[in-house]
Amino acid sequence: MNKPSSTRFLIACLGVVAMLAGCTKAPQNAEPLRSVRTMVVPPGISQLQHEYAAEVRPRLESRLAFRVGGKLVKRIVEVGDAVRSGQPLAQLDPQDLQLGQDNARAALAAATASLDIQEAEFKRYKELREQGFISSLELERREATLKAARAQADQARSQAAVQRNQAQYAVLVSDAAGVVTGVDAEPGAVVAAGSPILRVARDGPRDVVFSVPEERVGPARAWLGRRGAINVRLTGSDGTTVPATVREIAAAADPVTRTFMIKAEVGDAAVRLGQTATVVINEPAVAGVVKLPLAAVFEQQGRSVAWVLDPATMIVSPKPVSVAGADGNMVVIAAGIYPGQTVVTAGVHTLSAGQRVRMYVESPGSAPEPSRSASAPTAR
Repeated sequence: MNKPSSTRFLIACLGVVAMLAGCTKAPQNAEPLRSVRTMVVPPGISQLQHEYAAEVRPRLESRLAFRVGGKLVKRIVEVGDAVRSGQPLAQLDPQDLQLGQDNARAALAAATASLDIQEAEFKRYKELREQGFISSLELERREATLKAARAQADQARSQAAVQRNQAQYAVLVSDAAGVVTGVDAEPGAVVAAGSPILRVARDGPRDVVFSVPEERVGPARAWLGRRGAINVRLTGSDGTTVPATVREIAAAADPVTRTFMIKAEVGDAAVRLGQTATVVINEPAVAGVVKLPLAAVFEQQGRSVAWVLDPATMIVSPKPVSVAGADGNMVVIAAGIYPGQTVVTAGVHTLSAGQRVRMYVESPGSAPEPSRSASAPTAR
């Protein structure tokens, strides 16, 4: 009788223990410390370099047009052709202009014949006045008629000269030696006087043209007239740069790009029209600046941020920084980080404010994992 009672009592105790064990929470594993790579920020020297895409353009480029209107019947040159001064470039239909010239010649002939008659009559009336057959008033009237005839003859002569020039304007000629850089009208088009037909880049100095953003216009004005203030690296060259002098800065920004155009002369450098180039501008060297690797700076809520580590507590905190530019693979920091601070250089995208971390230490003799990037965190 005692043995079954003891067995039941033991089973009941085990059940109670099981129930108590089921009501107890299992302990959670603590989050492992993340390993990060860091660097102590040293003071450095930075010399920023700005590069802008540029193009070689002519100093003077003329948009040639006819001085009279008409139908374009012939274009003699093509883009890229070299032209000389006085060379015909295009031609209008001369028929209407020729008719105008013929009309002016006929009007001149009529005015000349009328003038001859008036001169002959005035001579006879002058003789009659000397003999006393007519009054002085009649002679003065004949003299006025003669003056009017002379004026009409002069007018007809001038009109004939204008029509002669108009007929000559049917042929468009180059007013200077250069290269055809553009065509704005094709044969068959009816063009008005002054409408551009061809663009000709005149022989002579060439400019390197580039554009800078609005914040760079102020420093750019200090380059005006300074030889070697900027350097030009021509595409296709061996990489050497050519000193250039800024001669012109646009007074207003381009309405589309909101940039300011700058023109610089390269002197006697061997440049080709239309050749692309790179304008290199070196800023003065600045000592005591802070430079961080690219992986150490990231964007958070629209601001550039770097993680700063407190070596005493091994806790990281985000610090907003002001980026001044790039120097190779380094970011130049204008404000926010100071020499002597410890900055996280790898693992920045997986950290949170106030998080405790530990230094990453590579195992002796272990090969680095190829799939791990410089900015990826390493968990231990």
